[in-house]
Amino acid sequence: MTYISRLARRDLLKSTAVAVLFSGGISALPIRVQAEEAKKSHLKLALKYSMIGGDAPIDEKIALIKRIGYDGVEIDSPSNLNLDDLNAACKKHGIAVHGTIDSIHWDKTLSHPDETVRAQGLKGLLTAIEDCHKVGGTTALLVPGVVNKDVTYEQCYERSQAEIKKAIPLADKLGVKIAIEVVWNNFITKPEQLVQYVDDFGTDTVGAYFDCSNMLKYGVPAAEWIRKLDKRMLKFDFKGYNADTQKWVEIGQGTEDWPEVLKALDEIGYTGWATSEVGGGDEAHLTKVYQQMQKVLTK
Repeated sequence: MTYISRLARRDLLKSTAVAVLFSGGISALPIRVQAEEAKKSHLKLALKYSMIGGDAPIDEKIALIKRIGYDGVEIDSPSNLNLDDLNAACKKHGIAVHGTIDSIHWDKTLSHPDETVRAQGLKGLLTAIEDCHKVGGTTALLVPGVVNKDVTYEQCYERSQAEIKKAIPLADKLGVKIAIEVVWNNFITKPEQLVQYVDDFGTDTVGAYFDCSNMLKYGVPAAEWIRKLDKRMLKFDFKGYNADTQKWVEIGQGTEDWPEVLKALDEIGYTGWATSEVGGGDEAHLTKVYQQMQKVLTK
């Protein structure tokens, strides 16, 4: 029997893998290599900056999430966060700020009956777009409006579209996309509605920010949303939601069908950001969240 040293065996595995990859497939790879290849997520994992607990300086917070394994963060805007310090810390530690979250869209809604309030909401969106550009992000997340006793669905639709259209020129100029998020605002509750809302702008500067957990409340599986949104889906985030008990739970303990979600993401060719949106905490807590994310997002 010919003896192959551990070092030689390792080199043999490497050379075999490379040869097969260059031949155009992985089916002939060693079983271990095939397994490792199949488990790759192809998604970039992020969290909301507000989830990083404590009063530590920005540099320490960014170093912390890098140490845990996160690829990026998403920040609130407008905010008091020093963007120069944030940029420096992210460059130092290799963390991306992939986008901003309009921090006043619930208070200063673009659907409000008062045009003065809508103007304030528009200013907030413009700031979120500008800040996104400053930190090298690609999207400004926006809840477009709220339907309530003072605002009908049609009014929310028309008013919010009118205000967002005013922000499109700046977004185009700065290379930032406006990402419409689906939430519990009594507005968009079906994938067809979100498709129509996005398409009515007639530009790919406006797209969808899909929350895989939020929409379970309305009965349509997340994978169905993803398939119908297709290339309109710019990014997605998630928590953990049990549609049977109608309660929030930890990531991975809800009724999200993650294997089907991953299948749908593959079908539309999505390989972008996956961002957790749960309660914040210390290193131990954020590590647990990261591990939960890895578990549900790994095939």
